[in-house]
Amino acid sequence: MRERMWVRLLVVAVAAGLAATACADSGGGGGGGGGGGGGGQVTGLKILVGTAPGGGFDLTARTAAKAMEDAKLARNVEVQNLAGAGGTVALQRLVNEKGNGDLIQQMGLGVVGSVYTNKSKATLAQTTPLARLTEEPEIVVVGKDSPYQSLDQLVQAWKADPRKVTVGGGSSPGGPDHLAPMLLAQTVGIEPKNVSYVPYDGGGELLAAVLGGQVGFGVTGVGETIDQIKAGEIRALGVTSPQRHPTVDTPTLKEQGVDLEFTNWRGWVAPPDLGGGDKEALVELVTKMHDSQQWKDALTQHGWTDAFLAGDEFGNFIRSEDQRVGDVLSKLGL
Repeated sequence: MRERMWVRLLVVAVAAGLAATACADSGGGGGGGGGGGGGGQVTGLKILVGTAPGGGFDLTARTAAKAMEDAKLARNVEVQNLAGAGGTVALQRLVNEKGNGDLIQQMGLGVVGSVYTNKSKATLAQTTPLARLTEEPEIVVVGKDSPYQSLDQLVQAWKADPRKVTVGGGSSPGGPDHLAPMLLAQTVGIEPKNVSYVPYDGGGELLAAVLGGQVGFGVTGVGETIDQIKAGEIRALGVTSPQRHPTVDTPTLKEQGVDLEFTNWRGWVAPPDLGGGDKEALVELVTKMHDSQQWKDALTQHGWTDAFLAGDEFGNFIRSEDQRVGDVLSKLGL
């Protein structure tokens, strides 16, 4: 069964060739071969998302699926949410699917941290790295009715009573929405152990909590907040990027006297023990998607930075991130 992706590609190609031959033999010129979207499209690919719908992983997976289909690189791409334990429930499912060339997982920095904090038996070292897709900064947001009009006002209130001013994030401990406020607390002089962090299962649930005043402020990816900021539903107080973000014109933390930069990233991994050329086929698919105009338009729309890194280079990057996150969690006493 390990060669089913290549079998599908061969079947589609043969079918397209037969259709073109039949058309030529009948003298019916129109169309030019492969109608119905043939041309070597991948079919039946499933993208596993380890969070609930509405968060950054979910948005990235669904955007990528649409880009692949619109670019006629794939058909019937299915996005499946399997939430739990910061993405490690989905990771365990992926690792159990050895040799399955039809399944990939949407992951990123959050899963790297969750492996530590959830003491996951499944690790990213067991997976097949495919590609890093995007980077984006985190953003500090409050509801439109929040008393905090600036980052300085928020920080002063937070320092006065860290446990009273709760912070919410769309990732479990060890994920980017958790690491960023913990590093922010450390930078402004708050002991991370005194921070009251409330984890939500994805950015969608977090934004609902921010809007409902259930947390003092939220920290999440820029791409998950653009629509709400433009609609005036939430207020952005600062971004963790080195420069202002092109989509959301909000001052950086450094502009406001807080010496901190932080970047999140997202990518794809596949199950272990892929065979029959499945790894090469999946890397080729994600590379073609990355090069497509549909994906470039999506990057602009969502404010994501192109951070493409494929195959073994991505595997090396994951190993370095694993070490970095472990060091940060250790230093923060987490």
